[in-house]
Amino acid sequence: MFRYFTAGESHGPGLTGILEGAPAGLQLSEEYIEQHLVRRQKGYGRGGRMAFEKDKAIIQSGVRFGKTTGAPIALSMINRAFEKDDSNWPKVMAKDGSRGDVERITLPRPGHADLVGVQKYGFDDIRPVIERSSARETAMRVACCSVARAFLKELGIEIGGHVIQIGSVGYKGWDKIRSLADPLISQGAENIYKEADKSDVRCLDDKLGGDMREEIKHRRKEGTSLGGIYEIIVTGLPAGLGSYVHWDRKIDGQLAQAIVSTQAMKGVEIGLGFEAGRSRGHEVHDEIMYEDHFSRRTNRAGGIEGGMTTGMPIILRGVMKPIPTMIKPLKTADLDTKEEQETRYERSDVCALPRAVVVAESVIAPILANAILQKFGGDSMEEIQSRFRKVNS
Repeated sequence: MFRYFTAGESHGPGLTGILEGAPAGLQLSEEYIEQHLVRRQKGYGRGGRMAFEKDKAIIQSGVRFGKTTGAPIALSMINRAFEKDDSNWPKVMAKDGSRGDVERITLPRPGHADLVGVQKYGFDDIRPVIERSSARETAMRVACCSVARAFLKELGIEIGGHVIQIGSVGYKGWDKIRSLADPLISQGAENIYKEADKSDVRCLDDKLGGDMREEIKHRRKEGTSLGGIYEIIVTGLPAGLGSYVHWDRKIDGQLAQAIVSTQAMKGVEIGLGFEAGRSRGHEVHDEIMYEDHFSRRTNRAGGIEGGMTTGMPIILRGVMKPIPTMIKPLKTADLDTKEEQETRYERSDVCALPRAVVVAESVIAPILANAILQKFGGDSMEEIQSRFRKVNS
């Protein structure tokens, strides 16, 4: 089963990832992983750090002659911010010695893990919390999950995502989104991200993308930040992944957990999502038909019924809150004096939503890969592909 761990801090020497469970014989290269890391770094509204970080994951083990061996895969990635000539980070993040004259950061930022992290672990400043809770960690998460994406792609399963709302600017209704997205996914969900990537806000509608860009500009001038909503689509999945028998094996619950476990995510919708709660039953449920095989006339359930895939494309939406680090400060209380002060600014994006799409695409890949392995089993790609083709031919 696919399982991964990440280690490292935002401004430490680098990030490390270990992924286990990849079957033997999967084609894998650093170049394939890098293409998704490059995508993660793009997007309008990004902060200054993305201008000089050139993320590349180095495969340290688990791959021989371009194919996985079945052993755990170790990945490493340097932080260029740590290595800059004028960087003070080697001193701030030193693994040996004592604090010395390194500044203590005692102003927890509202909306971050800062205060609760200090309360949980007993630190005397928030620097350790800032470093590990940072979305910088998602670079290694994308790298690890790209292995699962490569596995799915070998089976004809594709993942793609696009932005549907930034701040108050977004599509008006389900039908408008489907009219743009559904024609693209007829040949696979990767067409979604390839088309969306042409826009620096990852929006499929050029006019709406321009409005989103203007919204980001406007909020940047105000010194505030923006969140929004994105949609992830998966194609090529067979019916019956997941389970209605056990609560912890329901595929929708597992996918929702993967999304919400990502930094700054505050909600998930599947299919019509919350709109279903405002609609009548005949406007929500997908009628079943049979023409050589069972299918649905519509896909308002988002490809999942009863905790299992239906064979229709999965449609997920994630909600990202505005980034809590903003140029215009918020009020907080100092850890030492308890006096009210204004937060200090740590460099960040105005809107990270276009980049978060790539992270969301990635983190659901191990969930889907494990569902495949649970249903079909196998230790090598040849074995898994043979079983998968036999059932889905």
